[in-house]
Amino acid sequence: MKPLSAVFSVRQPWTTWLRSKSGLSRALAVAALAVPLVALAAESSISLSDPAGDDNGPGSYKYPTNPEYKTHAFDLRKLDVTDKGDEVEFKVTMGASIDDPWNSRDWPDGGGNGFSLQFVQVYIDTDHQKGSGHTSPLPGLGKGNFADDEAWDKVVLISPQPRTRLSAEVKAKAGALKASVVVPKSTRASGKSLVAVVKKSDLGEFSAKWGFNALVQSNEGFPVGKDILTRPVNQTAGPHRFGGGDDSDCDPQWMDMLAGKGKGEGSETQAQHAAMKYSCGGKVASIPMVYAAE
Repeated sequence: MKPLSAVFSVRQPWTTWLRSKSGLSRALAVAALAVPLVALAAESSISLSDPAGDDNGPGSYKYPTNPEYKTHAFDLRKLDVTDKGDEVEFKVTMGASIDDPWNSRDWPDGGGNGFSLQFVQVYIDTDHQKGSGHTSPLPGLGKGNFADDEAWDKVVLISPQPRTRLSAEVKAKAGALKASVVVPKSTRASGKSLVAVVKKSDLGEFSAKWGFNALVQSNEGFPVGKDILTRPVNQTAGPHRFGGGDDSDCDPQWMDMLAGKGKGEGSETQAQHAAMKYSCGGKVASIPMVYAAE
């Protein structure tokens, strides 16, 4: 059978050729033309899932006691990344509706993004090459490491803080990592989801082979020291403090993340707990990348 490209010419466009065929031939031709279009669409979007109810870090973390921190408000359920031409959209879905109890629209520097509590950092491995990228997360996430062959190249910060405030924090505190930090051009809340849009030029050409992890933290407008707008996990929970961790800086300080194959299976809860297991002065938590193409 001749390829369709061999049938068409400048003098006979494919639309003219198609009209000349019988019903069956026409249907087969349309189906053949649709195949590459479907494949292209599949490569322009990545969706990774996380099991419900694993918003407890290594298995011991507790929410703050203030009722503003609703059950499952930090329970990652899904990460969707979509190529939109000159932009890339990141959509992070939680287990509860996204609220704005602290009226972020009234914050200084032009107002916040319509939510108050969550702060998600999406780490991206664009090349899957050993020795390329960074193995430590940004300041404010405690202790945790990426494997050498899963080091991150870009991180997208999905924060309720105004863009000017977030950019200033990164510039002042990220040090050598700041060139790899992407501050979205827009961020908003929608139902149970946080939606951030970034310039594709800040990431590089989108690929289905990229690896991802989304670390779910909490926004802190008055961060400690070099922490970049993050809320610590302490030993004992308080009105605005997560508990079940350690009061020093040896614990991983995020509530949820992707693990395993990113399919939302129950085994991924155990995979997360094992990865985030730590001991002060001993084992450091690990942060896996999840590759949708593998």
